[in-house]
Amino acid sequence: MSRWVVFDYGNVISETHADLDRLAALLAVPRERFTGPYWAFRDAYDRGEPEEEYWRSVGRAAGVEVSGELARELTAVDTEGWLVTSPASVALVEELAAAGVPLALLSNAPSAFGRAVARQPWARHFRHLVFSGDHGAAKPAPAIWAVLADRLGTRDCVFLDDREENVAGATEAGLTGIHWRTASHARAELVELGLLT
Repeated sequence: MSRWVVFDYGNVISETHADLDRLAALLAVPRERFTGPYWAFRDAYDRGEPEEEYWRSVGRAAGVEVSGELARELTAVDTEGWLVTSPASVALVEELAAAGVPLALLSNAPSAFGRAVARQPWARHFRHLVFSGDHGAAKPAPAIWAVLADRLGTRDCVFLDDREENVAGATEAGLTGIHWRTASHARAELVELGLLT
């Protein structure tokens, strides 16, 4: 079998992220009051905190009470925004799959978002989809690389991520890390490694 290639999701396969203006509007607060809490509590959410608890934490910090119904609406809008993909990145995934390269995805993301990703047409190219929310551990912590290695049965893989700390974590865990800049840059790196021609 060819060497595994493992993709991050956010800002690698995805072209953009959540519509923060729309989310702030749902809470009826200015974007500047919403953005800080949205990111401040995200790590716990990515590590498996239930969506309702996450949105209630965001709401409290923004001065708004969040009901269960509003939390579900916020989750739906948040998910929709993150599902926008980069055509160039999807084309690279398709090229690798056509070349017989085994693919996996490792993303810091909530469990519910992972289920949404699994339903996307491009997801069929990935033999494994690993989301931090399902495992209580997130990049760059050592535990998540152990989960990935157990799933793949090897650490002989190339990992692509836009965040340098995650690339460093992958390298420390024995993977080959590539800092994602663009799809064309990643493709050139994969050609150099002999995974594409």
